[in-house]
Amino acid sequence: MLADKTKLAELLAHLDINYDVIEHPPLHTSLAADEFMIERPGTRLKNLFLRDNEGKRHFLVITAHDKQLDLKVLSKQQGLSRLGFASSERLAKYLKVAPGCVSMLALLNDKQNEVSLWVDQDIWGGDLFHCHPFENTQTWLLSKADLETFFNYTKHQPRVVFLPSK
Repeated sequence: MLADKTKLAELLAHLDINYDVIEHPPLHTSLAADEFMIERPGTRLKNLFLRDNEGKRHFLVITAHDKQLDLKVLSKQQGLSRLGFASSERLAKYLKVAPGCVSMLALLNDKQNEVSLWVDQDIWGGDLFHCHPFENTQTWLLSKADLETFFNYTKHQPRVVFLPSK
């Protein structure tokens, strides 16, 4: 079962987290927003759900919308045999969202804390971040402080890392 945006909104209200909502056509990739020429304040993100070679460890990797990650270098840097994209089945199992709907907010659905959050050091200095609320027809703009409150609630502490680009 996929996640429910209404329950997410209720939780954010409970945590006293404010956000702005931007409605838009479905955006399946970070580049799709460029095609619609949607202008929004804050840091636009690319959200990648990765797994290690054995499929035992999972990572939500957050970087700038236009950055092309070098997964071979990242794997070596992090001491992993190989990082690759996780399947849509794994995405549904661990984060309860469909492809194209991933964001940091999906960590709410990782109740067993099986997904590690890696945030690109190049973007973590920002103060406003774009997140899909379990679907890709809206973008919610959340402050860094509010995201940190959210991470404390979900018990997912971001690991700020250097993410190599191609």
